[in-house]
Amino acid sequence: MQENISPRPSPSTREAVLSVRGLTVGFGEKLVLDHLDLDVYRGEILGFVGASGAGKSVLMRTVLRLLPKREGKIHILGSDYDAVNEAKRMELDTRLGVLFQHGALFSSLTVKENIQLPMREYLDLPQKLMDELAYLKIDMVGLDADAGNKYPSELSGGMIKRAALARALALDPDLVFLDEPTSGLDPIGAAEFDNLIARLRDTLGLTVYMVTHDLDSLFSVCDRIAVLGKKRVLVEGTLEDMFAFDDPWVQSYFRGKRARSVSVGNAVE
Repeated sequence: MQENISPRPSPSTREAVLSVRGLTVGFGEKLVLDHLDLDVYRGEILGFVGASGAGKSVLMRTVLRLLPKREGKIHILGSDYDAVNEAKRMELDTRLGVLFQHGALFSSLTVKENIQLPMREYLDLPQKLMDELAYLKIDMVGLDADAGNKYPSELSGGMIKRAALARALALDPDLVFLDEPTSGLDPIGAAEFDNLIARLRDTLGLTVYMVTHDLDSLFSVCDRIAVLGKKRVLVEGTLEDMFAFDDPWVQSYFRGKRARSVSVGNAVE
């Protein structure tokens, strides 16, 4: 049974750790995002949803500077990501963690070695300390210690997600980006992963930006939801805000047959 996670208070007075203003991204003549605005507040789990192909992953990758933008400003932890010098940008990078949709673990490296990659890139630590830190992260995400010496091909889908999350947490980030973290997991595994994210948020003080299609995640662990459509954020807020927003896709998504069954299931619990 999925744990009931109490929603956070209104974010109106909270600090925006990620602030996007007027973001425009395109490929050739096709615009994917057009003057998009979005805020993510410290300590919250934001669920980011939208139709397939709407640009959810494009937005996340643009924020992470993996894709170029045409216009707009991106502020991370109070700093203009484009205006800072290289030293400050590297500092900001160490405060971000990323879990890509399929884990993106390096197949030729063990779980322990995958987790240590960010440490090797950004820190100067002795091997013994890196080993201790890697096993701490492995334990933190609910994996057994012997998983550290296994290769990705030896892991189940759920274990790959947890190992990739351990790597995302390697540098103790403030803000974690999760791209479809529960895709490919069975309902029990997905619920356990949702609860893991919520516990880590509460214990580590994380802020979580979660791209997802999983209605269970939206109903159970997300403090706020933002909906991408028509190349911008159509609406952001609580589930009640989603239910009240007069847009055909939003209404179908949150009030459709499957959405109602999820809502009833959570209400029974």
